[in-house]
Amino acid sequence: MKQLAIDLNSDVGEGFGPYTIGNDEEIFSFITSANIACGFHAGDPSTIRKTLDLAVKNGVAVGAHPGYPDRLHFGRMNMAIAAEEVVDMILYQIGALELMAERAGLRLQHVKLHGALYHAAAEDRRLAEVLLDALVRLTNPPIVVGPPECVLQKEAEERGLDYAAEGFADRVYGDEGKLIPRSGKQPSLITQPAQAADQALQLVRERKVSTSSGKKIELKVSTICIHGDTQGAGRIARAVFEKLEQSKIAVRPLRQIIE
Repeated sequence: MKQLAIDLNSDVGEGFGPYTIGNDEEIFSFITSANIACGFHAGDPSTIRKTLDLAVKNGVAVGAHPGYPDRLHFGRMNMAIAAEEVVDMILYQIGALELMAERAGLRLQHVKLHGALYHAAAEDRRLAEVLLDALVRLTNPPIVVGPPECVLQKEAEERGLDYAAEGFADRVYGDEGKLIPRSGKQPSLITQPAQAADQALQLVRERKVSTSSGKKIELKVSTICIHGDTQGAGRIARAVFEKLEQSKIAVRPLRQIIE
């Protein structure tokens, strides 16, 4: 019987200048793929370099985590920008990270959009089409990471691009399979390490998730995210990793999961 396996990813490198967000050093011990902020919603060149060094040190695969140019709201608010201009911004950020990764001896494995941009590309067909038409023309197209069963996944697969559906260990789901908004009145974050670990295990073993109402819904994912800026992210990452390990589930980089 084939062993169950999953990729664990985290959004990292989201500080800038003298400001630190999350505990990247602790998180890197328990993940297999890192989504590195590219300087628009968070991050800066020196933070990117230091984050790439952490990836090398821990043997973690790296990907670009581009967002809207919106540090004030951490890239979590929608912006009325034409799809073509948004794609320009995304490619600009990917290109910057790719060159810095090459300097560190790394190759980009994937791209995962950030915040409001992540959700926009999953639902806006025009944005998804323009983005994927650009990515498919690259010499080495990255794996596209995004929500399961969305417009972005359908369009990526139609173009023959590798797509990794993502689940979350530290977020609450609604009955429709979407994340409960952070800005709403309902609890949206899971901050208890044991609860996050149980959700991760359910996602891998059952390919389902329990929603805020207690309902179980199907959710097929190839990678599970632990947000670097969630309170106690390091403890959550450890709990998730150890729970999977104890359950005989292999934790491997995304490229190995989808091949």
